[in-house]
Amino acid sequence: MNGLRTLLFKLVFYTVSVPIVMVTPISALFGRQAIIRNTHFWTRFHHWATRNILGINQHIEGTQFSDGPVIYAAKHQAMYETLELGRMLKTPAIVMKQELASIPVWGWAARRYGVIVVDREASAGALRRMLREARVALAEGRSILIFPEGTRVAPGEQPPLRAGFAGLYQMLKIPVVPIAIDSGLVWPKHGPKKPGVVTFRFGNIIPPGLPRAEAEARVHAAINALDVPKAE
Repeated sequence: MNGLRTLLFKLVFYTVSVPIVMVTPISALFGRQAIIRNTHFWTRFHHWATRNILGINQHIEGTQFSDGPVIYAAKHQAMYETLELGRMLKTPAIVMKQELASIPVWGWAARRYGVIVVDREASAGALRRMLREARVALAEGRSILIFPEGTRVAPGEQPPLRAGFAGLYQMLKIPVVPIAIDSGLVWPKHGPKKPGVVTFRFGNIIPPGLPRAEAEARVHAAINALDVPKAE
């Protein structure tokens, strides 16, 4: 049954997604608000499809939003939360790896949306560019969404935070809202998706100005609050 659900979801979601993605570069020609509206439609459709076809629901704990721009630092176990957090958090500027932002046409549209490109080489020039793009987002009143472990991981995996998070935290001097997510339990990297509930736990706000080691330790613990480390 789970295999059939997954197959149906892929058929429906990607059939609808293809024209949406193809239209995105065209909508980008009419300004950021047009592309944001297009993105909102896509994320709402994803939410509908995952709930009604896959049987995946959500449980949200803690405070979702802040009075002003913050850095949302989230666990990343599946594609699921990439779209769902974009829907929940009202068009945050998402930190995206260079490889995705370099995809022809789509990458240009993503930049028009206002993503923040991060280079895994973590050179001084790449960090300056990332900070410049982040400050543009803050000037527009947008929060920033980053997956600070740098990549999607399986349940039980808790890699250290990448340097990009510390750079944003230290230079932007704004609060951090950590988000623990357990999506990997119903959305494995391989194999069929499973019906169930994904928990989004918004942790306590971490104030700006903490020493790097303390800020990283607090974020790491908070985003892994729903996770159980793999046995050695």
